[in-house]
Amino acid sequence: MAEHRVKADVEMPSANPLDQAEPLEAGSADNTTKKANPQDEILPGDSATTKAEKVERHGGTSNGDVSTDFEPPAPKRRRVEQEAGSTVAAGTEEQPTRQKGVTPIRKEFLVSVSRAVEHSHDDDAAEASGKTAQPQTVGGRGGKKKTQGGQNHNRQFGRSRDEIQLCMSRAKVDEFAPSSCQFGEKCKYEHDIRKYLKDGKRADLETFGSICPVWEVKGKCSAGWRCRFAGSHSKEVEREDGRKELVLVKKEKSGEQTNGEDDSEEEGVGVINIISNAVKISLRKKHIETARSDQYLKWMNEHNQDPTNGRVRPELKAEPGLVDDEGIPININKPKGDLHDKRAGYVEPPFRASEKRRIYYGPETPVLAPLTTQGNLPFRRLCVSLGAQVTWSEMAMGLPLLGGEKGEWALIKAHESETAPPAYSPKTPVLDYNHSRDSKFGVQIAANKPWLALKTTEILTTLCPQLRAIDLNCGCPIDLVCRQGAGSALLDSHAKLEKTLRGMNAVSGETPITVKIRMGTKDKHPTSEKLVQRLVIGGPEAQEHGEDPCGVAAITLHGRSKQQRYSRSADWQYIADCASLVKKLKSERSKITDTAREPDARDLPASSFAGTGEGLPYFCGNGDILSHVDYNAHLQDTGIDACMIARGALIKPWIFEEIAQNQYLDKSASERLAYIEQFARNGLEYWGSDEIGVGTTRRFLLEWLSFSCRYVPIGILDELPPKFGDRPPAFKGRSDLETMLSSGDYRDWIKISEMFLGPAHKDFQFQPKHKSNSYEIEAEG
Repeated sequence: MAEHRVKADVEMPSANPLDQAEPLEAGSADNTTKKANPQDEILPGDSATTKAEKVERHGGTSNGDVSTDFEPPAPKRRRVEQEAGSTVAAGTEEQPTRQKGVTPIRKEFLVSVSRAVEHSHDDDAAEASGKTAQPQTVGGRGGKKKTQGGQNHNRQFGRSRDEIQLCMSRAKVDEFAPSSCQFGEKCKYEHDIRKYLKDGKRADLETFGSICPVWEVKGKCSAGWRCRFAGSHSKEVEREDGRKELVLVKKEKSGEQTNGEDDSEEEGVGVINIISNAVKISLRKKHIETARSDQYLKWMNEHNQDPTNGRVRPELKAEPGLVDDEGIPININKPKGDLHDKRAGYVEPPFRASEKRRIYYGPETPVLAPLTTQGNLPFRRLCVSLGAQVTWSEMAMGLPLLGGEKGEWALIKAHESETAPPAYSPKTPVLDYNHSRDSKFGVQIAANKPWLALKTTEILTTLCPQLRAIDLNCGCPIDLVCRQGAGSALLDSHAKLEKTLRGMNAVSGETPITVKIRMGTKDKHPTSEKLVQRLVIGGPEAQEHGEDPCGVAAITLHGRSKQQRYSRSADWQYIADCASLVKKLKSERSKITDTAREPDARDLPASSFAGTGEGLPYFCGNGDILSHVDYNAHLQDTGIDACMIARGALIKPWIFEEIAQNQYLDKSASERLAYIEQFARNGLEYWGSDEIGVGTTRRFLLEWLSFSCRYVPIGILDELPPKFGDRPPAFKGRSDLETMLSSGDYRDWIKISEMFLGPAHKDFQFQPKHKSNSYEIEAEG
């Protein structure tokens, strides 16, 4: 039975405060765990952020060269001891006291530390590179040993592939169909379907009723014979000559089954924002130009001014579209005879901030934060089904998007459930807000230069018109991102950031622009108040040159600095100060009016406060929200419009249900297992039901379980509310399943995945992104 373990910061006390009969013993590292089939190379489908993380983890280069000088970090430890004065004399009633940093668990669910250690495994030993760590003593921690923190810098993966790979020309055709392989007899892949099914692939899965989830929904499966549920959509038929043929079948329609072949490229079930390979190739070859961005950048560099009113206003030519009716890319800057001559004279002014499609944030719209790795489509789809009202993509890097990289454009895909409007029940209606035109899903991008942000914005809004908004990431603390000048590095260049956002607004058409920031780059030196003021009313440079505010529709502040990363608690008092500042900026506008520098009302976004049209952006807070109590308290105490939830949603996705119902929900182990099953089904429908798709689904399921295992059931807590910084002592659940779901051992996570995805492939290897006993987990983009 999997159970939590507790280790000591320093020497363990001789008496066990949880069970006096059981002495405390220190756990020993398990150095016997064998690694299997390490894979550290950068894969073709990896997004730019994932590539950067791999390079950062392995200490190598972008081609996957791994440094062997890694020293694994020592595990973080939590000392379990009673606070002074907690011992109660015999015969008196024991008064519960909440110990700082320790999750208060009811006594009957606690287990002895020695027993927990006996049934646990040391992830640090299991994942180490074979070298002995040389720890450093961290001052002020009582001699606590620490090296490189909680992240596993030597992370390795295996792979999931068929033993014999079937040629793609045979994957979706019947057995007797003529071969269409362009390589003929020289093809290195298998063409014999029977041989492939017998020796090349593993046996069909028996989960989900032995029925392919993709075929069940779409009536056909893009994996064909490679599907791990191929038996559910294939059969053997006897022909007139007596030969028996294996054929693929479509799902029953009009009471009949029909044989069929589908050569078209298949996407996941209900997926939108799909960009064709032809467009990606055209992006890679730079055949698709960005006219609006080019004109704006040219104007910005030349500092031209409109002589009629003294304001800077470039005239951006209308853009007819990047692809024609047949999906063939159009180079909009190259003349095309008479057609070009007829439209050359048309000039369309850019959308002003007030003319853009309105969005809405309110107490009834909890936001799912952009989450690196974990914020994938299947997980977002699960959160939407549980009540998430606004969702964001994983952070996508601008340059790979402009280069047409497949892995980066995969981050832009969304599920059709994310196109529905968010909840809307404001006390005062928002001016000119069309609820039916709003949607849940937006895209977050990262860029280090104004030209990159502008061109990425224009391409996205043209190819994906259904986006709710485009968010510029100014909060990512990943070193490889910040060293390039993107992410949190933009917080040191306020004027540059303001110009970038103003330009993005100019080229984004009707799509609103938002921004996500942190308190600053350095700990204890916050700069967000100055930045927020600049974003709302414009900086001194903009006011001096008569430029209008940048017109962002929303600002989200994460209550930590870049240096702080994800350690310690988020500073909600500082978030409250910034929210108060936004409300006070209306009076600042009065001062601007006195100096004849009143901003153009058309360049001001819709008000987020009381829907009065005062031209203020929405202001949202982010950090350490684990329950509806946290959510409501922050809304009431800080004056923000909505809260963005990150790790809290990973630990318990039903937090959105709790917010909607305004109560704690004590989910049973079977209910939690049902959510895992739903994720597995979502993953198979999106990534595919073949061996590779099953392996990808398993990998991302395990990534999520590395967070969800931290959930402590409400029913066994001694005090509420739960807190983010608390770590649980060793405990058991109310059932064996609940205990396993709370296990920090990744081998238990693999066992859970096998309930729905079958036994893991012999070459599959998973190691946690972070140590299971590390609570400073990085998640947000």
